[in-house]
Amino acid sequence: MPQALTLHPGFRCATVQSIQAAAARPAQGLLMLSYALTGALHDLWLPPAGPPARADELWRRTCFEAFIRAGNGDAYLEFNVSPSRQWAAYRFSGYRSGMRAAGEIAPPAIEARRSHDRFELDVTLDLTPAPELASAALWRLGLAAVIDGANGARSYWALAHPPGAPDFHAARGFAYDLAMADPT
Repeated sequence: MPQALTLHPGFRCATVQSIQAAAARPAQGLLMLSYALTGALHDLWLPPAGPPARADELWRRTCFEAFIRAGNGDAYLEFNVSPSRQWAAYRFSGYRSGMRAAGEIAPPAIEARRSHDRFELDVTLDLTPAPELASAALWRLGLAAVIDGANGARSYWALAHPPGAPDFHAARGFAYDLAMADPT
């Protein structure tokens, strides 16, 4: 079921009407993410889609993000996906600590679609190379987006924001509980 991402209260963004995000676990180890942004796309920085490619520092421009941990564990994975279909995957051992590239994660399937007022991004990740996630009955997700305006203004969107500056890594942001789909 789609969930609304909310704009961080310290930022303004008149060009985005809404951002919806949804997640599903259709099979053990698989994660499907969907993001839908509605607004004045011509006033946003949305690079054209190209071939999927791994890239770093995607969070510095418009990108959609997912943070995934097994239950209430400390370790988590971070995924960044640009409208360009560039992507990144990182592992963290705890809150913003022990960061390293998650090189074992295969390139995700990424589909990007746009109309005059709607941008949609669908991502399918195979997390079976992350055994702590693949076998966990419950995942806690943080779903978020960084949106850049064509004028350079930036806004931060998430399921939940901690007090203070935007911080998608904060425990409060892991607000989406996702169990594996019943195979029957």
